[in-house]
Amino acid sequence: MFVTQQIKILGVLAALFWLAATAVIRCFPACVTDPVWGSAQFVLTVPICWVCVDAVRRRARLAPEQLVPGTAIVVATEMLMDATALRWAHVIYGNTDLIDRLAAAWLLWGYAISLGCALVMARRKSLQLQGAAAQGGRAVAKLATFS
Repeated sequence: MFVTQQIKILGVLAALFWLAATAVIRCFPACVTDPVWGSAQFVLTVPICWVCVDAVRRRARLAPEQLVPGTAIVVATEMLMDATALRWAHVIYGNTDLIDRLAAAWLLWGYAISLGCALVMARRKSLQLQGAAAQGGRAVAKLATFS
């Protein structure tokens, strides 16, 4: 399914994305605790996840049928890191249960959105490839009728 190089890239990307999200929570706790900023962060997460999934696709050179499983590997790795940190090193995120709880909600939201983006991207790419193949077949049929 995946070559070794792709799995290594997926692991590195998972660690980088986890570090970035953790840094946001740690350095800007108001992004999760403030009612307005917290809600805005949920909305802003959608395009950010789209860009991240596209980066996963490009960096790991994933075929359309590999995008959802590849994104799932990244998301599962990040979730394991978050679960470990929230259980045994929760001070990484902040120093209150409120920050931990709201950060966990935001992280779960991001994981779900990322998987949804991967599904949409894979479907769109698959449809594009099918359309190109269909047009290529019509062109060959037209050439055959003219000869």
